Amino acid sequence: MLKIGPYPFKHNLVLAPMAGVTDSVYRKLCRDFGADYTLAEMVASQKQLWESKKSATRHANPNDPEPRAVQLLGTDPQELADAAVWQQQQGAQIIDLNMGCPAKKVCSVAAGSALMGEPDKVAQIFSAVVDAVEVPVTVKIRTGLDNERKNALQIAQLAQEKGLQAVTIHGRTREVKFSGQAEYETIRRVKQSLEIPVIANGDINTPEQAKFVLEYTSADGIMIGRATQGYPWIFREINHYLETGQHLPSPTLNEFRDTMLEHTLGLHQLYGEMLGVRIARKHIGWYSQHLPQGSALRKPFNLLTDPNEQLKLIEAFFAKRI
Repeated sequence: MLKIGPYPFKHNLVLAPMAGVTDSVYRKLCRDFGADYTLAEMVASQKQLWESKKSATRHANPNDPEPRAVQLLGTDPQELADAAVWQQQQGAQIIDLNMGCPAKKVCSVAAGSALMGEPDKVAQIFSAVVDAVEVPVTVKIRTGLDNERKNALQIAQLAQEKGLQAVTIHGRTREVKFSGQAEYETIRRVKQSLEIPVIANGDINTPEQAKFVLEYTSADGIMIGRATQGYPWIFREINHYLETGQHLPSPTLNEFRDTMLEHTLGLHQLYGEMLGVRIARKHIGWYSQHLPQGSALRKPFNLLTDPNEQLKLIEAFFAKRI
């Protein structure tokens, strides 16, 4: 069983924090389909951004089930500690530190996975944040900066030494970003060396792969990101396979329709009409990749600017096929 601080989870499946994706609407959908633990999108630690319009949808949502987890991005130990305190005051129950993002705009300011090249600063960040809050602190890292500088074990040991409650490892270096295939040997070695929970991440997109990664690495849990986009049912399919060794049937067209309508309406309500319409296009594009003749929905959907018309088009698409 995966357990982080005082929080045990029935299932050991975690929804990865993804910028522009894992808002409260998406997290609820994934929980409904079997993700016991979900993390909000990363939030910058700078104080002037805490209450910005963009960050406002990324804080702990009091309507989320416990534990409510927020991921912080930054480079300054005190700034991150202050941000963690503020997030705790807003209702966050787990603080996750982002040391895994490979995006250029993040790494160019030495944040995200770039921090793995500065173990001394990482140690300072861990100490500052753990000392500042009363809730569990966790971290997400990569295997290292590149193949010649794989130091996930060093950073993970620092995390345990400084009092963090779990480590998530994406099985790629910062250099390769999301290209190639994730490797799990590093995750396995880290798990063998730590007492705190280790969560494996990277290229887990089928029930069989989930089972393999759990068994090979002995990880306490697995984190799934891109494979959930347009297909939140992957959580229930993996849970069922891990429990029974059997495959669940794919979601029906009725399930696709109902989920897509719920998701789209939720985005309109969370972000407002104009932004909600734009964000919905991205998600419906992902859903359509799993649908027969999905382009017949995606292409006209991307042209719509009215939220009600978006909902009507989804209804009309399925009315012809169910």
